[in-house]
Amino acid sequence: MALVFATNNPNKIAEIQTQLGDAYDFKSLKKIGCTEEIPETSPTLAGNARQKARHVKDNHRHDCFSEDTGLVVDALGGAPGVDTAHYAGPERSAEANNKKILDGLGTRDDRAARFKTFICLILDEEEHLFEGVCEGHIAVAPSGTDGFGYDPIFIPAEGDGRTFAEMSREEKQGISHRGRAVAKLINFLSARA
Repeated sequence: MALVFATNNPNKIAEIQTQLGDAYDFKSLKKIGCTEEIPETSPTLAGNARQKARHVKDNHRHDCFSEDTGLVVDALGGAPGVDTAHYAGPERSAEANNKKILDGLGTRDDRAARFKTFICLILDEEEHLFEGVCEGHIAVAPSGTDGFGYDPIFIPAEGDGRTFAEMSREEKQGISHRGRAVAKLINFLSARA
């Protein structure tokens, strides 16, 4: 089955390709010639996932899926949420984003947070939505060199006290928000095969 993943983020592509394996003819936006900036103007993660998938389907005529992920920090009023990628500014700097969260939390004890991922699949003109959530908390300082984005400061509740950036890709996928959403996507596709 040919399936386009509506992103050019190489980290997300690598994570999801590992999970999808060889069962699908997996294509990135670059492989289908989609070079334009895809809008993400929805006030919700699910809305942004849908908007990106719909753009690819309407403009490039491929069955596809898209995802949007947000980090929700309770003590910051749910921020960064839908603004996760550009929380500290339009340059989308992971280091600046992490610093802004750590500065915002300061020495607070309440560091509860969760990652949420929504995947929107458009298959034969039908839309399907899958959600993955990973509960955890924010570390007091960055730790680890693997992963990307907020991985150096997010400690999953189901882990062993390490940040996502201290885990291997396989360890992270087993408990992560994106891994869980992709697992639901794979189960759905397998049931239709």
